[in-house]
Amino acid sequence: MAPGSTNPKRICIVGAGAAGMSAAYALSRHPDRYKVTVFDKEPVAGGMATSIDIDPAKYGAAYINDGVQGCSPVFSNTLRMFRMLGFEPTEVGMQISFGKGEAFWSNVYPSELVAQFKADIVKFGKALSTIKKLEPIFAMIPVHVMLRMFNFSTGFGERMVYPLVALFFGTGNQTPYISSAILERVFMDPSMKLFEYDPKSLLASIPTMLAFPKLHDVYQAWRTEITSRGNVDFKLNHEVLRVISRSAKKDGPVQIEYKVAEGDLETAPRIAAFDELILAVDADSALKLLGKEATWIEKRVLGSVKYLYDVTITHNDFDYMQKYYETRYNSEHNAPLSSAATAEEREEMTKAFEFAERNFRPLYYTMQYAQDKSKIEMSFDLTHYQPQFRGEQPAGPISASDRSDGRNQCQPISDYARAAQDAGKGETGAEVRTGKDEQDAPEPPLQNHVFQTIFLDRDGSQDLWTWGEIREEKRIYEKWWKQQSHRWQHYAAVVPWMMFVNGKRHTHYAGAWSVLNMHELAVTSGFAAAYRLGADYPFHGDEDCERLFRLYLGVSHGSRMRKEDREGLLA
Repeated sequence: MAPGSTNPKRICIVGAGAAGMSAAYALSRHPDRYKVTVFDKEPVAGGMATSIDIDPAKYGAAYINDGVQGCSPVFSNTLRMFRMLGFEPTEVGMQISFGKGEAFWSNVYPSELVAQFKADIVKFGKALSTIKKLEPIFAMIPVHVMLRMFNFSTGFGERMVYPLVALFFGTGNQTPYISSAILERVFMDPSMKLFEYDPKSLLASIPTMLAFPKLHDVYQAWRTEITSRGNVDFKLNHEVLRVISRSAKKDGPVQIEYKVAEGDLETAPRIAAFDELILAVDADSALKLLGKEATWIEKRVLGSVKYLYDVTITHNDFDYMQKYYETRYNSEHNAPLSSAATAEEREEMTKAFEFAERNFRPLYYTMQYAQDKSKIEMSFDLTHYQPQFRGEQPAGPISASDRSDGRNQCQPISDYARAAQDAGKGETGAEVRTGKDEQDAPEPPLQNHVFQTIFLDRDGSQDLWTWGEIREEKRIYEKWWKQQSHRWQHYAAVVPWMMFVNGKRHTHYAGAWSVLNMHELAVTSGFAAAYRLGADYPFHGDEDCERLFRLYLGVSHGSRMRKEDREGLLA
């Protein structure tokens, strides 16, 4: 808004997922400067971050988080926002079961496969260091080429690296084509790190991950906070059909056409005018909305984002899981105790085997298809992963009186957060929690766990899928997803060019697709779009949060923080 102006700038945000909500939140903090309208065709905010109800008397919990499960402890923007709203993620040990039979390995204990690829694992650490030093070059080199460049064995790539990459990014059958630089970042970047590299086992022990609280309630509380200042209007069940103009002379440069669609009811198209536009939707949808309004560079950059179609089947078919994954500790997979090992190494391995025998409880599983080992299927054990199966309240481990580290900062606390902080809700389903977790807390027995199996890349791999083997009576929910591919071309044709489309023709783009498909980057992208329109960065001064924000602002917008927000001689 120009100095001295009394009319708030009218902002249209399309999409109420993490990116759109973050942009709306940042803009809402300036009620005198912005009037914001958020459109989303769905009836609730959240985008891919959804929750669905399940039968507590059968499964031991009343809901699951679907699509987005949790995050790394370094996802500072996401965590601070959730905590401010009165929600707290739950710590969980990230145990992984890769492969089946002789192809099995895990980060819980050393297996025969880890021993077999001992030399490759040591070399992998050196490769990561080289990639970090030459990151701009390796950003354009796919993983399968990198593996050949460093002369890794074929089996190491197929059995260890590909499943690991698939797990990180949900890329499954596009795994060989992922940018090597992004693989390096999830090991070494302080704002994106998911795992620690270990020269003996590839992955260092069991990292702590965070399982999200009930996402439906988080996003409803977030919406309540955003609308509390009176300058943001949510139009849910409102589908934007097209962008009519971004250079109109009358009413406002941005003009959109939308319709109201709720159930079977649908209105005739309507037109609304705005000053600025934030497209917080996937790149493909953004291009469709722009239509003839898209410039040649927008068509080139956004059109280079490749999408794949996956299906997630939520089920409790334990027989299926046992057939294709290693669900229990099996001493037959133990790495041999080499006579050449030191006494300390032998003791360390023995302790790992003993720990696994008592505590092996994977959250993640991967399976490679025998017909093509570069192609992957993934599964989650939601009962192990999500804390409501062990009696946690929907808000997670937080109380209304906790004000530490910004918790419950949004006051008054929303009705959604207050209800989610009701510890009594954690008792729902308690009668069927007849098993025990590693700390002897009640949870459903393994044969009654809820699993999610993801079948990846419909157009390229459906002929390999084993989805027909999940019994119909064991299926709980099926959902199709449109997933971004992280192939190396994304980092050649999309990421470095976003700065040339952001902010042009009254339009900013927000979404994790602009860099990497992570909830944290979706949140950061929304803050960045609002910041470019003049809003404050909400977490200014929090270095853990601001580090990624500065990086994203530079990469995707070609911009630094405003002079008054910078510190230091060279800032």
